[in-house]
Amino acid sequence: MENITGGMKIKGELLTECYRWHDEDGNRFRDNKGRFERRLMWADKTHNIVTTQGLNRILDVMFAATTQITTWYCTLVETNTTPAAAMTYATPTYTESTAYTETTRPAYVEAAASAGSMTNSANKAVFTINATKTMYGASLVGGGTAPTTKGDAAGGGALYCYALFSASRAVVADDVINLTYTVTSADDGV
Repeated sequence: MENITGGMKIKGELLTECYRWHDEDGNRFRDNKGRFERRLMWADKTHNIVTTQGLNRILDVMFAATTQITTWYCTLVETNTTPAAAMTYATPTYTESTAYTETTRPAYVEAAASAGSMTNSANKAVFTINATKTMYGASLVGGGTAPTTKGDAAGGGALYCYALFSASRAVVADDVINLTYTVTSADDGV
């Protein structure tokens, strides 16, 4: 008798969009009818790694009755740090950006899974930038004692995933970054 094997693959994709209200001289952008508008300055779509800590979290919740993290949070990263499976919440090796006006990390507000996919496209994470910076990536974190705290690494949480953008991305004060994260799972066909 032949052994039946199977497996699962989990992957994620980050879509990050940066909108701006004004040009480099401070003039507000207007549409063809003279109304103020935000303009898309850049968009970046990239795949992430799921850290070993993130994979272990999935296994522990599904098979070892570990308490589920009910709310995950989105972060922006301002260092050019290569993704690595060994990254953890306590030691992410990147520098999380706190240069946005929201008082806490934006929550990942996902819709229910459908056809092996889950996304927050209907409720994107929003960051209102308050400084001139260069952004390099994004991550998804949760759990622990301070998951909403910008820049927290000591709260005992979990770093689910991290992605480096396809290129460094300049931002200035008043830019609005919308982050959409879509995670998919599928049989790996083995």
